[in-house]
Amino acid sequence: MPFRTALSGLNAASGELRVIGNNVANASTVGFKKSRAEFADIFATSNLGVTANAIGTGVRIASVSQQFTQGNIEFTDNNLDLAISGQGFFLLNDNGINVYSRAGQFGVDRDGYVVNSQQQQLTIFQADANGNITGATGALQLDRSDIAPRATSSVEVRANLDASASVIPSATTFSPSDATSYNNSTSLTIYDSLGSPHLTTLYFRKTASNTWDQYMYVDGAAVSGPDTLTFSSTGAISGGTPISVSFTPSGGAAAMNVTLDYSDTSQYGSPFNVNALVQDGFATGRLSGIDINDTGVITSRFTNGQSRTLGQVAIATFNNPQGLRQLGDTGWAETFDSGAPLLGAPGTGAAGLIQSGALEGSNVDLTEQLVGMITAQRNFQANAQVISTADTITQTIINIR
Repeated sequence: MPFRTALSGLNAASGELRVIGNNVANASTVGFKKSRAEFADIFATSNLGVTANAIGTGVRIASVSQQFTQGNIEFTDNNLDLAISGQGFFLLNDNGINVYSRAGQFGVDRDGYVVNSQQQQLTIFQADANGNITGATGALQLDRSDIAPRATSSVEVRANLDASASVIPSATTFSPSDATSYNNSTSLTIYDSLGSPHLTTLYFRKTASNTWDQYMYVDGAAVSGPDTLTFSSTGAISGGTPISVSFTPSGGAAAMNVTLDYSDTSQYGSPFNVNALVQDGFATGRLSGIDINDTGVITSRFTNGQSRTLGQVAIATFNNPQGLRQLGDTGWAETFDSGAPLLGAPGTGAAGLIQSGALEGSNVDLTEQLVGMITAQRNFQANAQVISTADTITQTIINIR
């Protein structure tokens, strides 16, 4: 009788409905990947196998396979929200156990580690002290302590001194307070070993054709000058650079040794102008933000205008992602079937690119799931009808007298 056959159909249809129900329930779960029920028919076999005219004994769910298609990427206002555009998984550290996920909802814990809602730490390729990405992996930790200041050691002056400017008579004594004793001036800020700023002014005084004197004052006090700069007949600088200046700033900082580089300064017949004043010092600063580019390189920004490379997001890819074991919380674990993870940088090999300030949504298509739900419901009803019909036939046989 077909009761057992129809019962297997009911169980299969019920299982498919459970799979569809789980997909629908997670339609809004970040990083969720839908599954589908795959069926196989059942035949009663013997040592001789299955005969050509054998009738099957039903159906079973052969597998519930995951579908790792790309979900829609939606933008957020959190730089630590990450989405993978392409293949691969984030590598997370769960108390020493590797967990793989497509959900990139990250924040910072009390110790500065970048973690998800399950407190699993995001793993990255670490950077050395010079900001070079290494092959070593570890957790991403944000350092909120002050960045140490750097004393200015060099100043690059890119300017043009007016070749048609008048020569200042030697009888006129140079004085910053006397604008007739120099032709031009410009100012910049330099920093001492404590990170304290100091206003620095450079004065330029034409003493002869193609010859200029420069004076350097820090916080109103003379520290250098006169230092002679000479130019060729084509307006290019020909002598006097670089200029080394040594002084001790106020405020208890260490003595400073500053090199003034005028190699990109010219003397052409156009008005005085300053193209750039570049100095290499900076004050102390605090962490102000994090930037992550599409290749996963993580850069920290500080309030003093400096930046530092912290590392690069590690992406794990698998030869057979459908072989991964689901852990819940949109996490997976590697298995023998999935193969070992291949770690790489975003955009290399099979690894996808990173989108910062975005999240990958569930890849569940609700319309598709609703159609599948109708189909599964009809399959269930049809198998139930088989049982009802078989019951009627059985009753008819029993009533034969």
